[in-house]
Amino acid sequence: MTTTGLVVCAAVLVAASVFGLLHRRADGRLKVRDDDGERRLDSGDLGAELGARATLVQFSSAFCQPCRATRRTLTEVAELVDGVSHVELDAEQRLELVRELGIMKTPTVLVLDATGRIVRRAAGQPRKVDVIAALGAAV
Repeated sequence: MTTTGLVVCAAVLVAASVFGLLHRRADGRLKVRDDDGERRLDSGDLGAELGARATLVQFSSAFCQPCRATRRTLTEVAELVDGVSHVELDAEQRLELVRELGIMKTPTVLVLDATGRIVRRAAGQPRKVDVIAALGAAV
C-alpha cells in the first residue's frame, strides 16, 4: 500500500516539474501566431500614435509585478531604437480589444510594424535581447 502511494507521489512530482519547466521555457518568448498576420492596430485601437518604424504594445494589469519590469524593458528598447514607440494599455480597461486579440495573461507584448500589423507576440515578460531581435521582423 505504501509503495503505491510513493510511486503516485513521485509520478505527480515528476509531471509537475516537467510542466513547470516547459511553462517557464515558453513564458515571454516572442512568437508568430497564424491569426495575427492579418490583424492591424491603429491609433484608434491604441489611443496613441504608432511609431514611425515599429510599436511595442504592452497589455498590463494593476497588480502585475512582471508588468513593471516589462515596462522598463520596453521603454529602454524604444529609447534605444529610433522610430520605435512603446504603448502600455490597461487590460481591464480595454476588455473588448483584449478579447478580440486573444490576450490571456499580463503582461502580453505585441510587436507591430509601421503599418500596425502584428508581427510578434509574447505572453509573459520578454527579455530585452528578444525584443530587439523581434524588431528586426517589424522594421
